[in-house]
Parts: sequence; structure tokens; C-alpha cells
Amino acid sequence: MVSIHTGKFFTRLNLIRFLSLLLLGTVYLSYVLIGGVVFWKLEGEQVESQITILKEKRNTLFQVYPCLSQQGLEELAEIQAATKNGLSLKGNHTTGGFFKYTSSAVFAATVVTTIYGNMSPSTTPGQIFCVIFAIFGIPLNMVVLNRVGKYMLAIERKFCNFIATKTNCQKFMRVSIHFLFFLISSVLYFMVPMLLFKQYEGWTYAQAIYYCFITLSTIGFGDYVAYNPDKEYPDWYGCIMGVWIFFGLAWLALVINHSIDLLEGFNTYIKSERIAGNRNPLSEGEKEKELPETQEK
Repeated sequence: MVSIHTGKFFTRLNLIRFLSLLLLGTVYLSYVLIGGVVFWKLEGEQVESQITILKEKRNTLFQVYPCLSQQGLEELAEIQAATKNGLSLKGNHTTGGFFKYTSSAVFAATVVTTIYGNMSPSTTPGQIFCVIFAIFGIPLNMVVLNRVGKYMLAIERKFCNFIATKTNCQKFMRVSIHFLFFLISSVLYFMVPMLLFKQYEGWTYAQAIYYCFITLSTIGFGDYVAYNPDKEYPDWYGCIMGVWIFFGLAWLALVINHSIDLLEGFNTYIKSERIAGNRNPLSEGEKEKELPETQEK
């Protein structure tokens, strides 16, 4: 019986709607990945050459100034600015630079999602392509996030209706399931990233939660930025970041839209109560006085 009901539940989903969403998602993912390849090719080679030059300069400094230590080198503000290109001065090592393919794909995602990042193209072709990429990518991102958010909401509502029809307390079950979905999503998009950021970025729990919300809401102050050049990350870290940003943006936009609907519904209810009150201006005392007069007539 359970398998039959489950099959009926999934058959209710519009197949054409799912396929169109899948196609749109494929186009979106392809667009971001292709953009990552272009940024990688335009910026990656130059960054690698810059890292080589900076390493040579650092070795020359150590040879010319034998008394210069790593701590003294960190205090040189001009060279410290080179960390943007991947030269870490906080340790005796260099990272692979920002514009590797994984970081380039993350950068492409930050461009179309308009969230704050710590990367920027420095070559003229890269800057021109960034403008063109953003002109088409930002509207595409808005369309896809809107479709994904609506599809997530449709699945949630259908699941709620499916469960609620099997119980007597339908309204209570709908509210409970919506609240349960909200808790699960909060854990998925805030608690789990919080643990990752604490481990790999060295932030506190409060700072990680703060970064999660500021990023997913696209406020982007830039006071905390993940994926820094002076740290080593696993290869999967950038992929997880991209997936989290995309679905987190869709989920938080869905929550904000829910909040707007609740506020509009409450406002509509208040207005309807005021209109009903204006239609019946008589107080209770006046109604009681009017009642005997109508009875005498």
C-alpha cells in the first residue's frame, strides 16, 4: 500500500515542468562551468607567472637581507598585497593561486549570483569577459533560482497534502511538516556549512553563521570571505561551496518570499477587519437600544 501511495504522489508531479526545469538547470550549470574555463584560461596563466616572479623576489630578499626573517617579511605591506595572486606570506609556502579551475568556477558563480568574493580579473580580456558574462548570467541566475525555489515549494506542498490527507488533523500536520522542512533546511544550509567554515576557515560559530546569512542573502559586506589564498583547501571544497551557494540562495529566497506572503496576508486580514468594522459602526450599547425599538414596531 505504501508503494502504491508513493507512486501516486510522484505521478502527480508535472513531468513537463520537471523536464523543463532540468533542461534549464543544465543550461545554467553549463554556463557557469564554461565561464569557469574561460576565466581559468584568461587569468590562470598570468597568475602562475606572477607567482613565479614573486617567489623569485622573495628568495632574492632573503639572500640580500640575511637578517630578514619570515616575520619581518610579513610586515612588508607592499608584498603583502600580493596574497591576492596566491602567494602566502604567513608561511614558507605558496598556494596554487586563485584562478585554478575550481576557484575560477567558484568565481563565475559569485559573478552571476552577485555575492561578495575576494577574486577579481586583472587582465583586460578577463575584465571584458566578466562584464559580458554578468550581463547574461545574472538574469539567467534569477530565472533559475526562481524556478528552483518554486519547484522546491511545490514538492513540499504536495508532500504536506499527501501526509495531511492520511490524518484527521490536517491543518496541524501541514504546519508541523512545513516547520520540519524549515528546520531540516536550516541545518543543511547553516549548521553544516558552519562546521566546515570553522574547520577550514578558522572562524567561530557565530562568525560562520553570520557569513552564511550575509552570503546567501547577497548582502556581501566582504568582512569575511571564504576561499583565501593563504590557506590550503581540499579539492572538493570549491565544489561544495558552489552547490551550497546555489541551493542556499534558492532556499533563502523561498523563505523570504514566505515571509512576504505572511506579512501581506496579515495586512490583508487587518484591512478586512477594518472594513468590516466600518460597515457596522454601531456599538454594542446602541445595538441593544435599537433592538427593543424594532420589536415595538
